[in-house]
Amino acid sequence: MGDDTTHSSQNTDPWRGRYADRAAGMVASEVRALFAVASRPEIVSLAGGMPAVGALPLEEVGDMMAGLVRDRGAEALQYGSAQGDASLRESITEVMAREGIDADPDDVIVTVGSQQALDLVTRIFVDPGDTVLTEAPTYVTALGVFAAYQARIEHVPMDEHGVVPEALDEHLTRLAAAGRRAKLFYTVPTFSNPAGVTLAAERRPRVLEICRRHGVLVLEDNPYGLLHLDAGPTRALRADDPEGVVYLGSFSKTLAPGLRVGWACAPAAVRAKLVLAAESAMLSHSAFAQLAVDRYLRTQPWDEQLKEFREMYRTRRDAMLDALSATMPPGVTWTRPAGGFFVWLTLPEGLDAKAMLPRAVGARVAYVPGTGFYADGSGTANMRLSYCFPPAERIRDGVRRLADVVGTELSLRDTFGRAPASAPDQGPQTPAPDLA
Repeated sequence: MGDDTTHSSQNTDPWRGRYADRAAGMVASEVRALFAVASRPEIVSLAGGMPAVGALPLEEVGDMMAGLVRDRGAEALQYGSAQGDASLRESITEVMAREGIDADPDDVIVTVGSQQALDLVTRIFVDPGDTVLTEAPTYVTALGVFAAYQARIEHVPMDEHGVVPEALDEHLTRLAAAGRRAKLFYTVPTFSNPAGVTLAAERRPRVLEICRRHGVLVLEDNPYGLLHLDAGPTRALRADDPEGVVYLGSFSKTLAPGLRVGWACAPAAVRAKLVLAAESAMLSHSAFAQLAVDRYLRTQPWDEQLKEFREMYRTRRDAMLDALSATMPPGVTWTRPAGGFFVWLTLPEGLDAKAMLPRAVGARVAYVPGTGFYADGSGTANMRLSYCFPPAERIRDGVRRLADVVGTELSLRDTFGRAPASAPDQGPQTPAPDLA
């Protein structure tokens, strides 16, 4: 037998060498790797983006679920269609209408969270070696999907107003001059993960025009759009270009991630291929989960629940921003999100967020290092802080602990003269207030 099928002390996987090439791109994300540590009760976790589902009226949800089984159990526990329940797809169009999208239920395919929708879109568009453009920084698990399909991932800079249109145009022009073309431009334009910034209204038509001109499909990922904390909903990109945008939505942040219900809204031809891809991947989605979400939307006070979520997250965001302003040393900067779950923090020169993480965990606070949100090793000076899950007082405690760690790192840098590494563009930043 060859070495690649022989179990030895040097090779604990007898199938090494037999996997498909694309399996090499399947690696654990830095967010997932933190879960075991961050879940310890003594740790204040500012790492994971878990919604606060405990705020749901769980008794009423339980009664609704029981009623669903009693009234429609035979249907809810049966196979369904790969496109998804027709009534739920109609409800989804009403949800999207809040962000200006005029869609027909037939434009929608229900998926196992928006993550599966992202995977299916990549599956039908991306061949090995194809280029996918993303913002810098971008959603860590999107990078995992693109890498698994062996895409060539390239980043476009963003600032505090979102992706920079001129940089996007220049990047696509350079690709065309080199005889290459991007298949997708992936963006989280509203309350982005991880940066927490929103693509400015005046930039949105420009981004759509650039992608149309270069023949690039826009993949708009929008799980946080209805969690606006300072103003009303932002108009979706899909609302202004139904043929050039595939919109990904999810109930994971606005209802419950455990139900695993998301969707894609796509041009007709794309939607048809997505249905075929979904059918081959899973045959059909959970009918029970779909009917449960639809029944919740139609019978429960969802708008009031969204309002409660927004008030809770606003309180927690403000607690984080106030604590950052009160405790962080000079030279630390961060974004100020108008919604969603995340703040993007930038450390002073010479500090490395990934190298600092073990000392932060030792001080009983956790975050996600910025390197996980880039495909090219950037982000060493950055970290993502999440305010969605811990109560406000725990957030304040966590930020104070983190500020102490940063202060100690700065003292070490100044004492030992650690040479600052040259770093690429670290993404969007907002100056911290004068703390002198």
